[in-house]
Amino acid sequence: MVVPVTAPPQPDIELDTPPEAETQLDPPYRVLIHNDDFTPMDFVTRVLVSVFELSRMDATRIMLTAHLRGLAYVMTLPLEEAKYRVGKAHGIARAAGYPLTFSIEPE
Repeated sequence: MVVPVTAPPQPDIELDTPPEAETQLDPPYRVLIHNDDFTPMDFVTRVLVSVFELSRMDATRIMLTAHLRGLAYVMTLPLEEAKYRVGKAHGIARAAGYPLTFSIEPE
């Protein structure tokens, strides 16, 4: 006679699974460019292309908007990235002797 083998009864165990860690994203910040009467337009365009990785067409459009309106939106970035790029752009401008100015504001 074969006796079926059964597993011993298991106690009811509920495992507390930790909630998934919420990813804290940096809030978005807007980078703005300010017009000045000293920085050449082609220099501004080159900075927008090299530092902010914009196409030449987008950089020209942004430069002209700042020139005509006094201020233009460049892009939205996490705060640390915005600070890095604005600092880099300011460094390039100051090294060339221009007062080109960018600012950062919360979106």
